[in-house]
Parts: sequence; structure tokens; C-alpha cells
Amino acid sequence: MNLVRAELERLAARRFVQLMVVLLVVAFAVTVVTTLGGSHRPTEAELIRAQSQAAQEVQRLELAHNRCVQIKAGTVTPVENDYLPRDCAQIDPARSEQLPTASDYLSGVFVFAKEAGPLLYFLIAFLALFGFLVGASYIGADLNSGGVVNLLLWRPRRPTVFVAKLGTLLGGVLALSALASVAYLGAFWLIGQASGLTGRLSGEFWASLGAVWARGLVLVLFAAALGFAVATLGRHTSAALGTVAAYLVVWELGARLVFQILQVARPDRFMLSSYLGAWLTGEVRFWDGTACGSGISGFCDGSYTLGWAAGLVVLVVLTGALVAAAFAVFRRRDLI
Repeated sequence: MNLVRAELERLAARRFVQLMVVLLVVAFAVTVVTTLGGSHRPTEAELIRAQSQAAQEVQRLELAHNRCVQIKAGTVTPVENDYLPRDCAQIDPARSEQLPTASDYLSGVFVFAKEAGPLLYFLIAFLALFGFLVGASYIGADLNSGGVVNLLLWRPRRPTVFVAKLGTLLGGVLALSALASVAYLGAFWLIGQASGLTGRLSGEFWASLGAVWARGLVLVLFAAALGFAVATLGRHTSAALGTVAAYLVVWELGARLVFQILQVARPDRFMLSSYLGAWLTGEVRFWDGTACGSGISGFCDGSYTLGWAAGLVVLVVLTGALVAAAFAVFRRRDLI
């Protein structure tokens, strides 16, 4: 217990961690002030006009669906501009997940229900970067400066020290991320109440937002553990930064270009970013340009999806393998 408390104090006292927290607060404040300055309470005339536009759009969608059904039945002759999907149910407003609402036609009005998702994704991206950098610097600086050696003189059991450091890092990052996200969304909810609209805050909305929030916190923990593991393997903070930079340039950019030239089928399934997006959003859809070749006639759907389960498996395997390797190296390597 004393070791964990000591590691918490060391983590909180690190200047880099304090700098990252300041940057988090500054980014949060800038976003809030910008949003507050660009929003206003809609007038009655604005609401009436927006409601009318939303109703007209819904009516247009219903007419387009009815015309599609009539064309498929052969009672109406199609014209050049008619959009005919394979199944008219695809454009049925009654089956649409989200129909046009008045908030979609309000200019200069912050609507919490519409903006909460993108704002949360922005915060999760920042927190994931925060977790990775803090995790890498937390162990990297100690290994490079000899701080781990001094700690082992007090607690000579290396496995205990490794687990305490990693557990303290993950616990601290999780607590900070949870508090920051609650404060962040709470501030924008207050903006919606005072200088905008809250929108439709149904149970389905909160469930969806809560699922993204929970997956985001897990992603932040993965990022922190990856930074910690790579820096342990490389014995320096810069090893983690260099590894990420090399991966982005060589694989995400270079290999993607090679796959495109060679016309490899479904290239996005080989990219870590695809699985990150699948885990965070629940499902991502990609287009495979090689699926619909010249020999295929008629309708061809070249799209494919990656779900959150595949993203979770990839993240667990990658993080688990690197942490296990870092643990093995930490136990046996000469730290002096």
C-alpha cells in the first residue's frame, strides 16, 4: 500500500503530467468558450421556421419512398433523376434511425443532443493521447534517469514494482478521464440549457452516449498501457514516440499506398486505426474497390464492416502481448 501511495505521489508530481493536465484544461476551456460565444437561444420565429423545414423534409422523404414503391410495382414510369435502391425500405422514413428535426435547421444554436457525440469523441482522442504520453514518460523517465534502480533498493521485488507502477498509472488515468469527461459533458449540457437547446435527451440517447463513453475510457486505458509497455521495452520515452511515428508513416501511410497499388482486397482490415474506430464507434463500414470488378454485372455492394468485438480482440491481444513482453524484460534486464 505504501508503494502505491508513493507511486501516486510520484505520478502527480511529474512536471510532464502537470503540463498535460494544464493543456487538457486549456483545451476544455477554449472549446467551451468558443461554443458559448457562437450559440444563442433561438427565437420563436426561428423555431417555427425550423420546424416547418423539418416537416417539409420528412414529407419529401415520404414522397420519395412512395414513388420508389410505385416504380418497383410498375405503376409509375421512372425518370432519369429517380433514385432506386435495391430495396425501397432503405429510404423509408418510418425505418430511419433519425428523422430530420427542427434542430437540424437552426443556425448559430448549440444543440446538446446533436453535438454531444462529436464533442465526446474529441475528448476521448485527447485523453487517449494524454494516456499514451503520460504512460510512456512515467516509466521512460524513471528508467533513463535511474529512478527505478533507486526504487528497487527500497522494494527489491521487480514484479511488484512493475505491477504497482502500471496499476497506479491506469488507476490515475482512469480517475482523471472519468472526472474530466463528466465535467466536460456537464458544461456543454449547461450551455444547451442557458444558451442553446438540449434537444431530445431520450433514454436511447443516453444509452448510446454512455456506451461511447465507456468504450472511450477503456480505449484510454489501452493507450496508457501501450505507452508504458513500449517505453519499458525501449527504456526511454522517445522509444514510444518513435514507434508510433514509425508505425504511422511506414504502415498506415506507406503500406496503405502499396495495398492500393497492388489492389489488395479489404486493405483496411490490416490497419490498427480501423479496429480503433470499430471499438470506439461500435461499427465502421469500409468500401472495397476490388470487390466490384468489370466481370460483375448488376448491383454490387463492395462495402464491409468491422464491429466492436473485432476491435476489442485486436486491442486486447496487442496490449496484452506488449505488456507481457515489457514485464519479462523488466524482470530480467540490467537496469543500470
